[in-house]
Order: sequence, then structure tokens, then C-alpha cells
Amino acid sequence: MKHLRFVFLMVVVLVIAVQPALMQEVITATPGQEVDMLLLPKALGNAVFDQAHEGAMEAHAELENPGELIFNGPSEASAPGQIDIIESAITQGVGGIMISANDYEQLLPSTTRAMEEGITVVTWDSPVDPSGEALFIAQVDFSETGTVMADMALRILGEEGGQFAILSATPDASNQNAWIASMQEVLESDAAYANLELVTIVYGNDDPDDSYNEALGLIDSFPELELIMAPTTVGIAAAAKAMQDEGLCGQVAVSGLGLPMEMQEFVENGCSQEFALWSFSDLGYLTYYVTYMLQTGAITAELGVTFEAGRMGTYTIEEDPTREGGLRVLMGPFSVYSAENLEEWAIPAEGS
Repeated sequence: MKHLRFVFLMVVVLVIAVQPALMQEVITATPGQEVDMLLLPKALGNAVFDQAHEGAMEAHAELENPGELIFNGPSEASAPGQIDIIESAITQGVGGIMISANDYEQLLPSTTRAMEEGITVVTWDSPVDPSGEALFIAQVDFSETGTVMADMALRILGEEGGQFAILSATPDASNQNAWIASMQEVLESDAAYANLELVTIVYGNDDPDDSYNEALGLIDSFPELELIMAPTTVGIAAAAKAMQDEGLCGQVAVSGLGLPMEMQEFVENGCSQEFALWSFSDLGYLTYYVTYMLQTGAITAELGVTFEAGRMGTYTIEEDPTREGGLRVLMGPFSVYSAENLEEWAIPAEGS
């Protein structure tokens, strides 16, 4: 009998201990508060950033924010161009700045000054050093990106392997560099990828013409090249077009991170067997929600804070395992697109 009482008491103690975690408050936004917000992409004219803007506009309307949503970025992906826009936003007195950073360090003086002025700085897509932001909205887990790209390369080249090159965006893009480093780590740590030979990394500056020319340079420099892996939507589309124009579809494959609406043609004609991405519209929506809630005081940028972000559901602020001292909200997931699931994601041709 004493034993049963002891067990009962232990169960009660466990229930009491676990109850606070089970009843953790999920914080919701208070619509209608006025906050001017700046969405700052790496550059204007990129379809994925336009989609992020659409998602942010959806959240702006849903939250009934009477303030202004400003969408502005440099004409070319550069840190100085973003710094000018941040400094202007500080002068204008915006409440929130949402940045896809072109450089991990160069933006810090400006983002730090913005924070000192009471402006909420949130990064998305590509972060800055944690000291210059409240937190980072991570589209996916950066370490997972390397595995996804390595697996696509292995499926395309097969167990016999072959030479491949990486066509990245800018040399200072923190997200691109993290993904590439993650892929290299995967290649080196698992014998399954032993026959995949990374011959070089080049940069197209997230510019279609530069990326196109870099892709052409790769096939000139490496006659045995079988794959171009581009972890950038601009780079992958430009590389696929270069292979198409050179009549090399089927000889040099193109993969990486691409926008379905831009890659459909290249999957259909065999220039790209498969590629991956996430929803930039969702990323813009979630980024806006988090920044609004931070600036209006609904949530604080602290570990363990749980909140509801409209149609996206519930998220918890967590440590960023890729950046010491950094906080993140992890969105996810990846989607892999190929000819095998073309019917699920392709846009029907007019008249079909």
C-alpha cells in the first residue's frame, strides 16, 4: 500500500512539473497597430524577392497595419547599396527593417545604429552577425541545405560520380557560403559521395548576365564537367539557359536552388533533372509577422518564446546552431522538383 502511495505521489509531482511546459503561452499579434516597415532584399528585379514582398503584403493586410510597407533594395546585390537604404530608413524613422543581407559584417554599423534608435532589425534569407539583429528568419536549416544539394548531385551523377562545379551568388553572401560549406562537409564525411569531384566555385554576383558567362567559363575550363550546382535562383536559371544555348542539355546537368516558374522549361527540355527550394512568399509573410510582433511588443527576441504567425501556425524562437549567440525562427521545409513530380508543380501552358 505504501508503495502504491509513493507511485501516486510521484505521478502527481511529474504532472505538476510538466504542466507549465504543456501550458506554455502561445502569443498572438494585436492587429491594427501602426508600424512603418522596410523589406530590404539583396537586390531588386529578382523574382524570389518579389514573391517575398507579396507574402509580406499579405501579412501587412492581415494585421491591419495602417503604417507603410516599403519594398526597396539596391539595383545590384551589394552591401554598400543596402547600407544606403538602411541609413535612409533610420532617418525616416521606420519601426522595422527586414533584411536579406548581402554581407555578414559590413552592414553591422548601420543595423546596430538602427537598433539603438529603437528600430527592430530582423534578417531573413541571409543573416548578419547576431550582434546586428534581433533574430534571423531561417528559410530552412542551413546544414540540411548541404545534404539536399549533395543528394541531388549524387542522384544526377550516379555512384560512378564525376566532376561538378558550384556557381554561387556573391562571395560575401552568408547564406550561400554556409550552404556551400555544409555541402563540402557532407561530401567529405560520407563515403557515398566519394566519387563526386568538386572542381571549383565561381560567383555570378546574382546577376543573370554574369552568371550566364560564368557558366560558359566553367565548361570551357573543365571539358569533363558534368554538373553545375547553383545554390541561387538567378544562377541556376542562367546556367540552365547557357547549357540550352550551347546545346549541352543532357551532357552538363544543372541543379541547385531554383524557382519552379523559372525552371519548368529546363526540366521539360532535360537541361535540369531536379532542383529544390522553399516558399519565398511564406518567408516574406513569416518575416513580416515576426517583425511586427517584436516592434509592437507582443513578443521579445528571447529563447523559447512561442507565438502564432497567422496562417503559418505556431513557432518558437530557438538558438541558431550555425551562429554562436544567434537566435532564429526556422520555417522550412524543402521541396524537391523534378520531371517525376512535374504534374504537381508545373504551370500549364496557355490553351492546354
